[in-house]
Amino acid sequence: VIAIFALQLLVMKNIIVPTDFSPAALNAVNYAADMALAINASVHLLHIYQIPISVTEAPLVFVSVEELKDNAEQKLTRLKKDLEHITSGKLEIQTEARLGDLTDELENYCTSVQPFVVVMGTRGHSAVEKALFGSNALSVIKHLTWPVICVPIGKEYGMGIKQVGLACDFREVLETTPVSVIKTFVKELKAKLHVLNVDPENNHAKDSTQTQVILLKTALEDVNPLYHFINNKDVEDGINEFAENNNLDLVIAIPKKHKLMDGLFRKSSTKQLVFESHVPVMCVH
Repeated sequence: VIAIFALQLLVMKNIIVPTDFSPAALNAVNYAADMALAINASVHLLHIYQIPISVTEAPLVFVSVEELKDNAEQKLTRLKKDLEHITSGKLEIQTEARLGDLTDELENYCTSVQPFVVVMGTRGHSAVEKALFGSNALSVIKHLTWPVICVPIGKEYGMGIKQVGLACDFREVLETTPVSVIKTFVKELKAKLHVLNVDPENNHAKDSTQTQVILLKTALEDVNPLYHFINNKDVEDGINEFAENNNLDLVIAIPKKHKLMDGLFRKSSTKQLVFESHVPVMCVH
């Protein structure tokens, strides 16, 4: 995957945008379109539809698979035309409608298209919301091996991604940090990288942590990141506060066995970085 990601610099890059046509999903489409124009990429609009299943005793009105497909393709065509109009025809746009499970079909489509990144909205409905921010949230992030940017509703691409934060716990950094992907992404966007560690107990002073810091500094030295040790008892609050105070355009989170990912995407949490700060989060293995 790392090699594939790096090769995107040599050919036309692809940005996949799964959409359920909700306001949040449309916001993600606009965000992805602006990113695509900035980095010379094409946009792939993907809608994955499912056969309706009744959760009540009321019978469903039967709709054929052909009708579902036609409806999906018509919506994608309208969305493509709107996007072409907004971008004055400067953007290459592909569309795809598929029947099936969002997670499986998205993974299959990524395998086919080899995207630079997948861009999704954070407050959709139907399959998108259920897959990303329902009970299967972490499952989708962990199974999709391509970088996924989750865009909070109302967030615009604006002047671009210039300030990027990398959330890091300084544990087994070489084994768990996708260094090549992060460097490629930062260089492509011409962004400044900030490595963020929420450290309420001053663990960064320990010899074991200092060793991990040195290893990461060596691995990332050619992008010259800044390192920040944040004193906050709560990881999500610490990152959220830093992101707000330092105008970060994106936070990179790495799915692994610590509580950061649960906190970022937990629906019941009032401290969610994604929902509260309006800072997009990129999850990357």
